[in-house]
Amino acid sequence: MNWAHRRYCRSSHWAATVERLIPWAIHGVDLGDRVLDVGSGPGFGTRLLRDRSNHVTAIDVNRRSLAAIRRAPNVGVVCADASSLPFASGSFTAVVACAMLHHVPTTALQQEVFREVLRALRPGGVFVAIEAHFTLPLRLFHLGDRYAPLTPDTARAQLIAAGFGDVVIETRGRYFRISARTGAAGDAAGTGPSAVR
Repeated sequence: MNWAHRRYCRSSHWAATVERLIPWAIHGVDLGDRVLDVGSGPGFGTRLLRDRSNHVTAIDVNRRSLAAIRRAPNVGVVCADASSLPFASGSFTAVVACAMLHHVPTTALQQEVFREVLRALRPGGVFVAIEAHFTLPLRLFHLGDRYAPLTPDTARAQLIAAGFGDVVIETRGRYFRISARTGAAGDAAGTGPSAVR
């Protein structure tokens, strides 16, 4: 990330934004007892997720960001890349990604992230993500960054291609919320209904 972006992601303004986005993202979702927070940054979302689950594992590629949450109760911290998760298959009941997918620089790598998330989830597990709609100011803010924005349509197509089912995408203002599920035990993933709202 560029200097301005790194600074913003540690700011009280972004913390307040995350505190607004995460409850919307997980509204009506049973996260289960083991949650993976992908691209956690300094842990603003992680702190909210730990109130909804027995244990949260936060991962980020930036060790300095993870240092801010290393001692949080019920939180494990791992420096890792989301396209190659260092966890056994079926390790988590839910995976949450708050405004990080657009930092995965190519469609092919985004697809790898979705495949890895699917692998890391238990049968019946849920993936929830928040992304911002593309705007020119947002693009300018990301100058010098890795930036590959998703749209609701491309996110839906990628998730289905990765093997997810029950894909639901909802828009609220500048952001859209994604939820998708693995197949239930004994079922094939990707067979549930999909919708974009």
